[in-house]
Amino acid sequence: MLVRLYDLPDPEDYYRRAREAGATVRRAEPWDRFALRGFIEANFLGTWAAEADLAFSGHPITGFVAMVEGRIAGFAVYECSRRGFFGPTGVREDLRGHGLGAALLFRCLEGMREMGYAYAVIGGVGPQAFYEKVCGAFVIPGSDTGIYRSAYEEAGQRQAVEQ
Repeated sequence: MLVRLYDLPDPEDYYRRAREAGATVRRAEPWDRFALRGFIEANFLGTWAAEADLAFSGHPITGFVAMVEGRIAGFAVYECSRRGFFGPTGVREDLRGHGLGAALLFRCLEGMREMGYAYAVIGGVGPQAFYEKVCGAFVIPGSDTGIYRSAYEEAGQRQAVEQ
């Protein structure tokens, strides 16, 4: 999917909802690295942890965390897998629907806009309707397999050999 960074909707409602849910959304700090990796490995795909690690390799760190009661409850990163790409991102299951995911998304999109990007690519899209509604993202025609095609094929081949 593609997002026009120069024409983002106002994110304030999502920021407010996240605050009302008890979350603080902030840029990740260097000392968050290992806690974030553990959070991702416990709740999402292990490959996402490897991607998110890359957010800590530059300055500023290209990722945000949602903190609830001093613990990571969600995350979003950008400029990790590929330049100009948003993701991966995830929110703890019990906190979904409270604006955390949208708040994290907007913080990242704003960060990408500050880097000079006019557009952001969301690769490997899961909830397409979410991105359409929240930030006006739209499907890039002909991008069904996307840049991750070879990675999925390789993973399938590895899995077949291991069985």
